[in-house]
Amino acid sequence: MLIPRLPIGDTVEFAVDWIENNFGPLLDLTSDKLDFLISGLKDALLFLPPELFILGIALIAYFAGKRNLKLAIGTAFGFFLIDNMGLWTLSMETLSLVLSSAFFALLIGVPVGIISAKNDILGHIVKPLLDFMQTMPSFVYLIPAIIFFKLGNVPGMIATVVFAMPPAIRLTNLGIRQVPKELTEVADAFGSTGWQKLSKVELPVALPTIMAGINQCIMLSLSMVVIAAMIGARGLGYQVLYGIQRLDIGMGFEAGLAIVIIAIFLDRITQNLSPK
Repeated sequence: MLIPRLPIGDTVEFAVDWIENNFGPLLDLTSDKLDFLISGLKDALLFLPPELFILGIALIAYFAGKRNLKLAIGTAFGFFLIDNMGLWTLSMETLSLVLSSAFFALLIGVPVGIISAKNDILGHIVKPLLDFMQTMPSFVYLIPAIIFFKLGNVPGMIATVVFAMPPAIRLTNLGIRQVPKELTEVADAFGSTGWQKLSKVELPVALPTIMAGINQCIMLSLSMVVIAAMIGARGLGYQVLYGIQRLDIGMGFEAGLAIVIIAIFLDRITQNLSPK
């Protein structure tokens, strides 16, 4: 007996077309607002001359790293190298896209992680969805993003948010669930409200695990931003793609090196902000 082929692809295509046809104006408005946000953040990063920006970011690395002079010097040298390679504007565009994408991924991911830790039913629903989101090839996210939001930074940001969100949800959920029951029982014994117990007991204890999720979210945002260059997202990823198309090894390597420098900076900062 032959089993008929399930119309999975056709169903997904129908759903995407239905959303596009019925929510087109809303999607266009959302695209305009998000594009304004990304452009505004990029303009803010480019407001200062590179020299002053490098000094400021080195100071941030110094104090965020608990007065780590090596981290500050390494940060200053790395961003000076980016400027020296003529990739400053593209790097700031990439950084603005990464920060905005990570912000929205965390804005959604952390609360969902907290709620799923408190609600076992939601936790069981969210877990397979996260498995699906993490195992789906990242290029697949570009297809609906480009249908809904056309070409440019916005579809790249939307695809990045979806791709980078799962670690924030998983590790927030894990951190809240790993809080010792004795601590929550003490909070209950003192008559703490749900919000007081969450803000004064559970979140502080779970913070190292949550910060690990934030770190992974930012790193995945940076990796996806490079892939998103395929649908018109600007920045260093576009430079890498252009180098591949022209078989220009030097151009691709310089853009890749700038991405590595930004990745190392963001990784070290988030690691040092995490309580030990």
